[in-house]
Amino acid sequence: MLNNDKKDVSLQQNIYNNMTIAVDFDGTIVEHRYPEIGREIPFATDTLKMLIQERHKLILWSVREGKLLEDAVEWCRARGVEFYAINKDFPEEDVEKNMHFSRKLKADVWIDDRNVGGLPDWGTIYEMISKHKTYEQVLTEQLGAAEPEKPKKKWWQLG
Repeated sequence: MLNNDKKDVSLQQNIYNNMTIAVDFDGTIVEHRYPEIGREIPFATDTLKMLIQERHKLILWSVREGKLLEDAVEWCRARGVEFYAINKDFPEEDVEKNMHFSRKLKADVWIDDRNVGGLPDWGTIYEMISKHKTYEQVLTEQLGAAEPEKPKKKWWQLG
């Protein structure tokens, strides 16, 4: 019985830790050269493969359509990155049959170069996701910034 309880706790932790992550292509995985495919941004595909191995669901979220989108998917596949879905919430989603279809994905995290503050390097992105840290927390640790000191109370202030 105890062994099953451990499995249940482990399963709950995996469910909590396995996120749906929407990832842009141009400017995020590769340099902006649209409609061509730019050079890979350092460590992008390595990081994506690690996230997939950790059982996160990755969705390619791109403005590319048709042949340009197929080219991007094939470029990723050739480097070992297989997405859970492409420009939709789940692989079986049929846009034509879904009267409530929205291009707005239901994701836990979006990785996009157009994000406020720009795109962090892929090592930082991985640390944020794998350790559940905010960008601010990672930057504070990287820069070695200390917590701001609380102002000292004056002798006449109580408590």
